[in-house]
Amino acid sequence: MSLQVAPINGTHIHYSQSGPKDAPVLLFSNSLGTDLRIWDDVVAALSDRFNIVTYDKRGHGLSGIGDAPYDIALHANDLIGLLDHLGLGKVIICGLSVGGLIAQKVTQLQPERVRGLILCDTAPKLGDYNGWNTRIEAIKADGIDVLGDAIMERWLSPTFRKDRPLETAMYRDMLVRTTEAGYIGTCVALRDGDLREAAGKIAVPTLCICGSDDLATPPDVVREMATMIPNAEFELIDGVGHLPCIETPELLTRLIDRFTKEKNLV
Repeated sequence: MSLQVAPINGTHIHYSQSGPKDAPVLLFSNSLGTDLRIWDDVVAALSDRFNIVTYDKRGHGLSGIGDAPYDIALHANDLIGLLDHLGLGKVIICGLSVGGLIAQKVTQLQPERVRGLILCDTAPKLGDYNGWNTRIEAIKADGIDVLGDAIMERWLSPTFRKDRPLETAMYRDMLVRTTEAGYIGTCVALRDGDLREAAGKIAVPTLCICGSDDLATPPDVVREMATMIPNAEFELIDGVGHLPCIETPELLTRLIDRFTKEKNLV
């Protein structure tokens, strides 16, 4: 497939679209330090029945960095701008980590655009102020590579790292090749982002998913989010870390498929 790019909010956003154009729209939003390729196996399994959009948020993958200070609202408006560019109305959003905050912010800004939410390994508030500042200063001093091994321990379960070392090394490369400006900018957005008050106002069907071995957003954090969002459901994936789309794409696909059918989103 040829590269696809859209002019959005003063920069360029790289995206991919697949599946029947008249099918329900399912949009995926990535975690910090990754690009749209993390969804490849899930997209392959679902593209026969969804109009699927994946994209690289600004500062990541093949998207531009832009020059505005980053916050969650900017990332959310980039997503909304991409929907506008593609002429898409109501969508289901599956967001992972910071992608989950972006999904929640879109729901707050334009609730009429969102049919349902699948929030993977995320929360309305991720981390704390000092923790993000410590990470930002470490990267400014020594680059993203200095945190690469520690972040792999948060992203991927011990079993995955032991049994699949080449793939672990590949995803570490994906992380450390992220632009520092884009990574730090998104860290600032996460540091300052707090959607806990907005969570209680989400009025669309919502599925919250977490890996049992997630060290970045532990199960209790995601389970608490599910209690904050009215009528949200919670699913725990055993033995998986922060990125279920990489470790257990088949199971994540089944959860998405079942949820969208049960909630009449397809």
